[in-house]
Parts: sequence; structure tokens; C-alpha cells
Amino acid sequence: MRQLLKSMLLMVGLIASMGFADQFSKQSSLSSSNPALSAKTIVTQNSTDFLPVAQAFQVVASIDQEQLVFDWSITKGYYLYLHGFKIHALEASTQLGPTQFEAGKRKWDEFFEAELEVYYGQTRLRVPFSTSNQNFDLQLESQGCADAGLCYPPYRQWLSVDLASGIVDISTVAANSPPPESSIAAPSTPLWLILLLALAGGVILNLMPCVFPVLSIKVLSFTRGHRTEGEKRLHGLAYTSGVVASFLAIAALMLVLRASGEAIGWGFQLQSPGFVIFLIYLFSAIGLSLSGYLEIGSGLMALGQSSKVSNTLSSSFTTGVLATTVASPCTAPFMGPALGFAIAQPSYLALLVFAFLGLGMALPFIVLSWVPGLSNKLPKPGQWMDSLKQFLAFPMYLTAIWLLWVAGRQTNVNVVIAIIAGLLLMTMAIWLWKLKPSESSSKITSKVIKVVAVGLMAGAIVLPGLGLKTPDQSQRWEAYTAQRLAELRNTGKPVFINLTADWCITCLVNESVAFGDKFYQRLKDEDITYLRGDWTNNDPQITQLLNQYNRSGVPLYLLYPRGQGSPQILPQILLESSLLEALNRAK
Repeated sequence: MRQLLKSMLLMVGLIASMGFADQFSKQSSLSSSNPALSAKTIVTQNSTDFLPVAQAFQVVASIDQEQLVFDWSITKGYYLYLHGFKIHALEASTQLGPTQFEAGKRKWDEFFEAELEVYYGQTRLRVPFSTSNQNFDLQLESQGCADAGLCYPPYRQWLSVDLASGIVDISTVAANSPPPESSIAAPSTPLWLILLLALAGGVILNLMPCVFPVLSIKVLSFTRGHRTEGEKRLHGLAYTSGVVASFLAIAALMLVLRASGEAIGWGFQLQSPGFVIFLIYLFSAIGLSLSGYLEIGSGLMALGQSSKVSNTLSSSFTTGVLATTVASPCTAPFMGPALGFAIAQPSYLALLVFAFLGLGMALPFIVLSWVPGLSNKLPKPGQWMDSLKQFLAFPMYLTAIWLLWVAGRQTNVNVVIAIIAGLLLMTMAIWLWKLKPSESSSKITSKVIKVVAVGLMAGAIVLPGLGLKTPDQSQRWEAYTAQRLAELRNTGKPVFINLTADWCITCLVNESVAFGDKFYQRLKDEDITYLRGDWTNNDPQITQLLNQYNRSGVPLYLLYPRGQGSPQILPQILLESSLLEALNRAK
């Protein structure tokens, strides 16, 4: 069964991606030949636009005796994979030897989840060849990425080699291919097969681990029963509408952004830390609801558990939207080629493919709601349902934890702490709101509790946003080492040393209160080097420096003056004013 599933996934990905690389290459070639479009897609320091693939990676081919030489020029901020180079002879009479690569740079790749060898700036490939022809053709394939986050699909080029003249022509179109009739060619695969594969791919989405927790809630609503077969069918149609509408909305947005020059991919909504934080709160609240801690009769958190038909339809639609939203990140590895193929096609075909993907994802639920008697085979309602409902809270909490990890990778540990603190405030706000006042309590006391609960909820919403706005100061200091300190003191430069740790509350308070913009500006004005020693984990060099000044713990602040001289030991409790005065004395 597992092997069959893997085969289906491979078939969906491979067949749906037929022609995609060619389409992408043609579009990139057209972009690079259009000055207006090229200007629109140039990467600058303050821009998130990306270069066309043909402009980001440029190659010149030449002949050196019995070797083909490929010299690549790689735009700054982009890189090529070593394993992405593939060279094939198109005639049997031409034989190619092993490709000779230069040494590249080892890089951990998030997409392939492995340490790979890549090339920055430039590189040269040598390919030995033997042939009985004076003219022969080759196919060259490469793949690269941008440091800013975009990975291009494999890019194909065709080479025509003339040994008599020593000229190698490179084209994005095969020599025997007819010229394209338009910038976007029609797919060679029959439309019915494309839609069938999209439908099958949508069905497979239901097996993904980030989709299943959401669907399990909807299945639970079926076990509770609906009064008529008609209600069940409406329930299934509402869920299907939510899924299909979400797929179409995402497809339309991707098409609009691509038309405006943005380079994005499936799952792009998860690239926004703000949106990820919203999902963390959402799934945590859903988990609290399933645990019985938070009861919501209708709306988003109910997700189809309301007893009213109108609310059930609205909640079912919302469940479809939510399932589609969280499906994208864990389906990208095998759905990427199919979705990329759709985006490279005319808009009507792309929307149609996305609609069938959504229809396939909703298909099991359609069958469950429309086949008479099928839902009746589900277990009868009983006490087990409440236990099952509480158990389903744990996949929600796990999903929130996974999203918290995503937010941490996108931002930093300070934002993660802000999110956790926000979740704590949210839980406390819910607790206060549900708190039943005693008989002796006045109405004013009850209102005060409600106001405090609302305030805590507001704080829960604002706190992660403040974490996102906190600037990253890591570029403003150097890591402390005894060797670096000795180098600076030998040149007579003033040095400020901060020995700190993440678990040191005093250290964190001092840095929050005293280490502001004025502090960093004063360091810059006085040319004072800031060395920061992180003692969060044991570091023998930091321990030795602490012992040197008879300290057994952090914080320790040392200020070395310009020229030679002993350092000044600053107080353990710092204020901005006293710190700035000390920096003035470092002259």
C-alpha cells in the first residue's frame, strides 16, 4: 500500500510537471529580452523582486580541444546547485565523458533538507566529448536559487556545436522545435488527463498530517448526526465550496502577483510571520475549544459542531477554508510541479486546475455526505464522542507547536517568547471571562473582571506584534573571545564588554533599559568596539574572565579606555544615563 501511494505521488508530480520547465524558460527568456519587464524584476537592496532565470544565471560555452567548457556568471545573491547540472547529447554518435566540476561551497539547503554543494559568483564546467560529426546538439540543464528565498525549477538550454568554426550557440528552444506562437504555449498533455491528475492530487492532500487534524473535526460532526439526508448533502456541499473557493482565491492571487513581477510559490501565505502567528492563536483556540475549556456555539471555532443548520453550513464552509490554508506547506514537495505547471498556463486553465485540486480534496467528504446510508455506518453517538473530541485537541496543539517552530525559523527566539506569552495571556483572559463571581461579589466587580479579561486579550494580540518590531541587534556587536580582546587592546582601541546569558533576568532588563539607540550611537561616535560574551551555555573563556574579576556569575560589564589601562567595572544595575557617562570617560 505504501509503495502504491509513493507511485501515485510520483506519477502526479512527474506528469503534471511535463512542459513546465520549458514554459518557465520561455517566459524567463522573454522577460530578459523585454527592457521594461527586466527593469521591473531587478533585485535591489530594498526590493524583494527576483531576476528572470536567464538573467540570474548566464553561461558562455566554448571548445577547448576535445572538451566543452561552460563558464557561468552568477548574479550576486544567487547560487547554482552542483547536483543540478545535467548535460545530454541528443545524437547517439556523440559521447560525453564525466563532467569536471570546480570546488563549490557547502550549504545547508532548506528545500532539500541536506547539505549540498553550491556555486556563487562564477564557476567553470569541463565536459570531455567524442563524436564523428562536425555538428552536434546538446541539452544543458541547471538549477539555482536566490538567497532571498526563491528556488527556480530546472532550467533547460540547447546547444548547437560547430567544430569547424569552433562556435557554440546556446538557445532556450531546441533546434528542431517550431517557434512558439505566443508567450504561453498550450499544454501538450490532454486537458482531461491534467484535470484527472489534479483531482487525484487533491484526494491525496487528505492524507497530509497538517490537513488531517482539521478534517477529523468535520468527521466528528458527522458522528453526531444530522436530521435528514438533505442536511448532510448541504453540509458536504458547503465544505466543498469552502475548499474550492480557497483554491481559486489562492490561484487568482498567485496569478495577479506573478503578473506584477512577484516570484512566489505554493504555500506563500505561510511566508508571512504575522499570518503564521494568527494560525498559532487560531489552532490553540480550537484546541482549547475541543478540550472543553472554551465553548463557542457557532463561528470559526465551532467548525461544524453547532446544532443549527445555518451555522453548520457556515462552519462547514469555514472548515474548508481552514483545511486549504494549512494544507499548502506540507504538500509543496510533490504538488509543487503540478502547481507550477498550472501557473505557467493561461489563466483560465490555471484556475481550472486549481478548482479540480480543491474538488479532489473535498471528494471523500462529498462521497460521505451524498452516498445514502454511508454516514450511518459511522459509530452511534455516545460518551465516547466527548472523549474523542478532547483527544482531537492534541493534534491541534501539535499543529500550533509546529507553526511556532515555523515562526521561530522566520524570526528569532524573542518573537517565539512573545507568542508564548501572548498565548498565556489569551488563556488567562478566557479564564477570567468564564470566572463565576461569588454571591457576595458586586456587579462592579464582575464588570472589572470582564474589563481585565478584555485587556489581557488585547495584550495577547499586541505582544507578538511588538516582538516582530523589535530590531535585531546581533549585527552591532562581536562575540567575545580572549584573542579578539587582546587584538583590540594591542591597538589601543576602547572596548566595552557585556557578559550576559539568556537566563539572566538582570542582564535582559539592563539591555532593555540601557542599551538603546543612544548607546549604540555613542559606541559608533567614539569608535568603541562592543564585545558580547554569551554565557547561556558553559564557555571556559567567559568563565576565566569572570574569575579574573572575582565574579561567579553574570552580568559583568567592563569598559576598557582608549590606549592602555585597566578596565572600569560598571554597576550590575545599569541606567542609560550612567552608561553614557561611562562611555564618555572611555576617551
